Amino acid sequence: MLPGIIIYEDNIFLRESISQLISGSGKFKLLSAFENCNHISIDMQTLRPDVVLMDIEMAGTDGLEGLKLIRKFSSTIHVIMLTVFDDNDRVLQAICSGASGYLIKNTEPEKILEAINDVLNGGAPMTPSIARKVLQLFPKVPAPGDEMNKLTVREQEVLKLLSSGNSYKMIAAQCSISIETVRTYIKRIYEKLQVHSATEAIAKIYPNQNS
Repeated sequence: MLPGIIIYEDNIFLRESISQLISGSGKFKLLSAFENCNHISIDMQTLRPDVVLMDIEMAGTDGLEGLKLIRKFSSTIHVIMLTVFDDNDRVLQAICSGASGYLIKNTEPEKILEAINDVLNGGAPMTPSIARKVLQLFPKVPAPGDEMNKLTVREQEVLKLLSSGNSYKMIAAQCSISIETVRTYIKRIYEKLQVHSATEAIAKIYPNQNS
């Protein structure tokens, strides 16, 4: 069965464009596309998507509130924020509310499909500009020795590439390894650091001094 996708986007042209992209991919099933999140709790209960592509600024219930409502319903539904906003406040709100990824709307179509595949395989896709902002949210101080030493040099390299917004495919190319090997490294990183996402892993390596 193909993974089910729901889109929340108030721009009708972009909504239709992404809908066609998903429907024509042959890899995912478009469950529905909505102009706002006003009935998102019902949508989650009736459609039960695997991945949600979420705009932020919409009339009525916006994307950040919609994300929080999804998280009240399920911790396993992947939510990729797809928006024009890349300011620190919105990025932090989305991440703290449980976003699985964060893409800018001018992201190339094939990158959107890659991002959906990445979250389904445990990744946390972000466009490079967003990834840099995420890194800026954490103090640039060395991780505790015991945390850093849990990772091999190769695992540290993979994590750095992942946190810079690289997809699994891009990491595989830069490290001259297969995508399956990348997935294996990331799985080991998460297990060693006892985390469930790239953002959590970054927080472990660059702990927030104010926490």
